[in-house]
Amino acid sequence: MRKTLFLTTLLMLASLSGYAQWKPQGNKIKTKWASQVNPASTLPEYPRPIMERPQWENLNGLWDYAIRPKGKAEPAQYDGKILVPFAVESSLSGVMKTVGSESELWYTTNFRINKNWKNKDILLHFGAVDWKTEVWLNDVMIGTHTGGFTPFTFNITPYLKGEKQKLTIKVWDPTSDGYQPRGKQVKNPEGIWYTPVTGIWQTVWMEPVNPVHIEGIRTTPDIDNNTITFNLQTANAGFGDITEVIVYDNGKIVAEGKAAAGQPVSLPLASPKLWSPENPCLYNAVVKLWSNGKKTDEAKTYFAMRKISTKRDDNGIMRIQLNNKDYFNFGPLDQGWWPDGLYTAPTDEALKYDIERTKELGFNMIRKHVKVEPARWYTYCDQMGILVWQDMPNGDESPQWQMWQFFNGSEKIRSAASEENYRREWKDIIDALYSYPSIVVWVPFNEAWGQFKSVEIADWTKAYDPTRLVDPASGGNHYEAGDMLDIHHYPGPAMPLYTARRVTVLGEYGGIGLPMKGHLWRDDKNWGYSEFKTIQETTAQYIDYCEKLKKLAKAGLSAAVYTQTTDVEGEVNGFMTYDRAVDKMNFREVQQANEEVINSIN
Repeated sequence: MRKTLFLTTLLMLASLSGYAQWKPQGNKIKTKWASQVNPASTLPEYPRPIMERPQWENLNGLWDYAIRPKGKAEPAQYDGKILVPFAVESSLSGVMKTVGSESELWYTTNFRINKNWKNKDILLHFGAVDWKTEVWLNDVMIGTHTGGFTPFTFNITPYLKGEKQKLTIKVWDPTSDGYQPRGKQVKNPEGIWYTPVTGIWQTVWMEPVNPVHIEGIRTTPDIDNNTITFNLQTANAGFGDITEVIVYDNGKIVAEGKAAAGQPVSLPLASPKLWSPENPCLYNAVVKLWSNGKKTDEAKTYFAMRKISTKRDDNGIMRIQLNNKDYFNFGPLDQGWWPDGLYTAPTDEALKYDIERTKELGFNMIRKHVKVEPARWYTYCDQMGILVWQDMPNGDESPQWQMWQFFNGSEKIRSAASEENYRREWKDIIDALYSYPSIVVWVPFNEAWGQFKSVEIADWTKAYDPTRLVDPASGGNHYEAGDMLDIHHYPGPAMPLYTARRVTVLGEYGGIGLPMKGHLWRDDKNWGYSEFKTIQETTAQYIDYCEKLKKLAKAGLSAAVYTQTTDVEGEVNGFMTYDRAVDKMNFREVQQANEEVINSIN
């Protein structure tokens, strides 16, 4: 008993000692969730709910870090502790230092493998690391990954050594000095440009699997033929191995089937329940892999039966359709930034919060702006019922910009390396997000920034995923490509350019600014497309914009995106302050106005 108490006390003291080495840095505003961040249990939720196994281990927590000149060897001494997975520039990392293109960020930590995982292959998962990552295990280089927004995995089994494992990571991120996708990050943030995000910014975790296992699940619904198709990516499956799918609706089996490994499993569903923002019905499923007559893997997943398409209405206007019915898409520009965690929400409750408030505002859509979120964010959109337009994060430089006319200039010519990187990262993003039913639109380019070979990229995107719409250039240089013509117009809604061949959408408008003292990222140089002094004024202006939108919708507009969900750093044009502490409009009045816009054609 005394021995147990002594060990427990030692563990508590060690935990408190680690905690004492960490605290949020800086004097910037923070959300209410910042105080709930615990280094001993940091973002503890299962990170990949669309493919869930029961056994896993979270590696988030306090690691050692160092910032060193680019090209140097691993440092003999590290600089201190960093709280993973918060970017080194963030307050919640406990560091809040800039790395820059001339330096590299090093991490190291030690971990042990669960004794119950004996004779299993061990997979090491990274949710996202920005941007170029090199990984060592026990001083053996095991792999690299280039890309700041997608998950990647290493099978570390051959490199395990003894009881305690040493994990070392090096990250280089040139931010605005490079051509890579980076969204709004710049090395000198101001106005609509934000703080750099370098290094690990999503959960790091491990799970045990058998050598023959499932690597990925790709689901494709077909509501016109009442079928759902599963394509299971497998590792080490051989001739004669079998994949199995069992579909459940409220705990009852409604479909099941098997196929040879590598072949699709296509299942009919009798009278399927269709998913929509008004009725976000999800089916649960279990997928299994059988090798030599033995089950070698099993995972839980989910899917939805829904269809996104376009069709000309009775007035000859091309409309977006959800489940074969005209459906006006209306939502905010959501950038997903946090004053305390930058790219990373401080807690899972915080990650979910902005989606909940968006639903409360009466919207049915979110445009996820030049950022990719963690997997749990998309699952929450699936569960709560919100359409997602997914942007490719911007990178490289802009060519000539002719936003309100069809482009007649010279397209940007990227370097061969920049073009190859764009194509690979865009494909990786689509692959990672393919099975989330909430995502209905891919947006390859935004406002001509980095826009190149526009028709080719739009055509490739549509061919690679024909189940979704393609908005080829939101507010950018326009070509007869993709499914949409997307205009940006600030501050009020307008459509100076229409098309009869494709859907016409207003990809950005609004930006009603209201700086709220005590809730500002900076005291001066705050910016919005227009500025007001009271909540009553912002609400009245917003409702006036909605009245204009209703007329535009009847005239041919099929979607609109209001800027924006929250304030972000120096931008003060959010529905909420950056710390999510104050609503800057009357949400009930906004909800009523939004529902009227949506119902104007639905």
